[in-house]
Formats: sequence, C-alpha cells, structure tokens
Amino acid sequence: MTHQEQIDRANKALADPATAIKDNRFRLHYHLMPPAGWMNDPNGLIQFKGEYHVFYQHYPFEPKQGPMHWGHAKSADLVHWEHLPVALAPSEPYELDGSGSAGGCWSGSAVDDNGVLSLVYTGHVDGRNPVEVQCLATSADGVHFMKHPAGPIIPGPPEEGGFGFRDPKVWKYEDVWYMVVGYGKDGLGKALLYASDDLRKWRYVGVAAESDGTMGNMWECPDLFPLGDHGRHVLIVSPMNMGATKTLYMTGDFDYGSGRFHRRHHARLDYGFDFYAPQTMLDSRGRTILFGWMNIWGARMPEHAEGWMGALTVPRELTLAADGTVRMLPVPELEALRGSHTAIGGLEIGADTFIPLPQIRGDALEIIAVFDTAASDEAEFGLRIRCSEDGSEFTEIVYRKADRKLLMDRGRSGSGDGGISEAPLSPMEDGRIKLHLFIDRSSVELFANDGRITVTNRIYPDPSSTAVRLFARQGAGVLGCLDAWEMKSIWPET
Repeated sequence: MTHQEQIDRANKALADPATAIKDNRFRLHYHLMPPAGWMNDPNGLIQFKGEYHVFYQHYPFEPKQGPMHWGHAKSADLVHWEHLPVALAPSEPYELDGSGSAGGCWSGSAVDDNGVLSLVYTGHVDGRNPVEVQCLATSADGVHFMKHPAGPIIPGPPEEGGFGFRDPKVWKYEDVWYMVVGYGKDGLGKALLYASDDLRKWRYVGVAAESDGTMGNMWECPDLFPLGDHGRHVLIVSPMNMGATKTLYMTGDFDYGSGRFHRRHHARLDYGFDFYAPQTMLDSRGRTILFGWMNIWGARMPEHAEGWMGALTVPRELTLAADGTVRMLPVPELEALRGSHTAIGGLEIGADTFIPLPQIRGDALEIIAVFDTAASDEAEFGLRIRCSEDGSEFTEIVYRKADRKLLMDRGRSGSGDGGISEAPLSPMEDGRIKLHLFIDRSSVELFANDGRITVTNRIYPDPSSTAVRLFARQGAGVLGCLDAWEMKSIWPET
C-alpha cells in the first residue's frame, strides 16, 4: 500500500466501533491518551503556527505494540487536546517487513523549516540490514505529511557492530541543523551527532556524549538543548539496562566546534516506575516544555482490556537551578482545570494516627500539602490517596525524616503492578517538605519541593476508592497547610 492508503486504513480503524474503547474505568480525565489502541513515546513536540503539536508512537488497530504509526494531537493551551488524523504510517521497505506485521515509523522529532512542519524519525525493520535508518516527512498544513521521495536521509549507522540507531532529535543553531541519535557500542550508551544545511543531506560529526560505564549500554530518545541563562546545556536520555534508572539527565557544556558535550552533573530525571522516553520543546514564551510516556515496558497494563493502552504525563516546564540540577514543575496552564477547592490549616498528626479528610475525595485531584519537619518528631508522615472505605486499598506517599527519603508505595494500589518508588529528598531551607500531587483516574504524579524531585506512577484502584487520609508513624507529624482541588475533565467520554 502507499503511505496515504496506510494512513486511511489507520484512521478508518480508529473510527470503527469494533476498535472503540470498551470501558472508561481507567480512562484519564486530563492527560493526553490515544483515542483507541496503543500509545508509547511522545514524538515531534513543537509549537507550530501558534498551536502546540504532540505526536506519539501509536498502533491504532489494537491496544498492543505493532508496526508503529505516529498519532497526532494539537492544543492551543497545553491543556485541552484535539485528536488529528494519524500523521505517519509504515509503508516503505525500510519501515515495514514483507508480511506487513513488523517494523514501523519509530520515534523522532519535529522542526519548523520556514513554515514547513518537518518530521525526522527512525524507520525500523527487524532482520533488515541496516535495521534502523533516519527518515524525513514534511507538511505545509501541519496535518498531512509526505515522505521524502529519495528515501532515508541517513541510510544507516556510522559503523557496524552497534546496538540501536534511533530516535533522532533535531534542532537549529545559527544556520545549521543538528541531530542527536541514540546508539550503543561496546557496552556504552552514546549520543551520536550529525549536522546538515537542509535537513536532507547529513554529515556525521562524532560522539557528542557517552556513558562512563555505569549509564546503560544504549541511550534511547536522546534530547540535547540549552537551559537557563548561563549557556548550560542538558542532555536527557532513556538508558537501557541501567537497573531502576529509566531516565537520566546530564547538565554541562556543549561545544559546537568539537561537537562534544562536557558533563558536569547527572541524576535521575524522575524516580517513578512509569516515566520513559521524555522529549522537550521550546515554546514562544521561551519555556522548555517536556512530556514523557506515562508507562514502562514490561509492566502490567490493565487498561489493555479496555481497548487502549498508554498515556503521556502532564506538560512540565524545566528550569536549571544554580547548583546545576534540573527542576521540573507542571505548567501553570493546568490551573484552568481546578474546580471545587478545599483548604486545611495547620494540624498535628499524632504518632501512629490516621486522619481522614472527608471533605476531599475523588479520582481526579490536585493536592498541595506542606509538612513542617522542624516541628515533627523523627517520624514517617504523609498522605494516603485513592483509599477504599475499609482502608484495604490505597497509594501511600510518605516522607521518612530519619534518612531523608521520599517514597511512593503501590503495594495496595489496585490491579496494576506494585512496588515502592524511592527518592532522596532533603527539606527546604525553612524545614518544609512540599508535596504537589496530580491524581488522575489511573495515575499519580508527584512534584516535591518545587520540582526538585518528581515521581510518576500508574495506579489502577477500584473506581470507588476515592478517599484521602493523613498519617504519621513512629512519631508525630505536623501539617503546615493543605490545598486540594477537584480537577475538571478535558474529555467528553470521561
């Protein structure tokens, strides 16, 4: 089939009642999800002609991974989204095998080339040599895309024997286009650098950055960009085979003359189980905005039974602190979704005590809770959210003062995977711990101490589990204040 025929087939499948969502139990209220079928990595984040565009890895026929297409949605405000027709479908020999059942238009990025929306992506076919190539598709209207007639713009990796060659992120500096591509060789994850004058003919510059031997053996979804006012750059990667670390950021200096990134600091970008393949864009206000895939490979995904799979995080703004660490906070546009508000003043939480908050309940909430560690004992304290009435089901967010650890425990969160996310967190200068939570029907995103630490997890509780409780253990805790808002839905079906 031609590319347009494959696109038409995909869009027809999404409109077919047989493909429609079977149950809304876990459908999210205010996150970007596929209309049906499978979603993974965010791709092609861009503000184009005044609107925000998000593309994503998509299989429209079933809620499982298949030959990857590019789903597409746009927004005027980063909050309310309109699904657009599928943008890319595998149709070429370097994107689809002979059976039509494997391969795909894998992850990539988008740029505005003098009013032409240009997608740069990886064509992937297992068993082909090379397996992965870099490709180009363009659009004048930002909706309908034509693939480059000459085929791949980079026909293969720079050398044999590598592990992966995918996920191009493209940007322009002065009059030259640059691209980083994820790669691995000799057990080391790498970001390869290319340059071009026209997005079509590319020259290999070299290895922009690589693992020190502890950072995974292949770097998926590299993203290199300036951040802050002092010329610093940030490199974000999703390292393969690095244990619990699924996303990693590095801050440092990038030298366009040598094509090398010089790392000064590195850390996990998010400490949850369900955060992968993040990508950034620069908007017209000069903000660096990030989305991540709010799932992870190998996890149990209960929404699969409902006819869909996958979601993206809320949009987050990145800033660079003076100490070289990255801060990540939800964009303020999300405040437009705030509904009914509840405020609670100072409150002591006795040792080994649970305090129900009957005035706060729901499956779509924003909560900001501030605890005073200076006035607390050497206690564990925090919140239980999505609690059942009998207390048997809940997700626990706890701060452990003794060793300065923040934890999110999914051991009794419902039908999905369990596990405890753990992150280091020191109190702020005034001794406070600030927990900013975005709770949706099957997700929770935690921003601690004004974005110093984030934890992103999917949870799958019973729909009736909507209560919130405060608690303290092994000593008393002190709540300084708590604000909670019911969050409005952006989707008619939820």
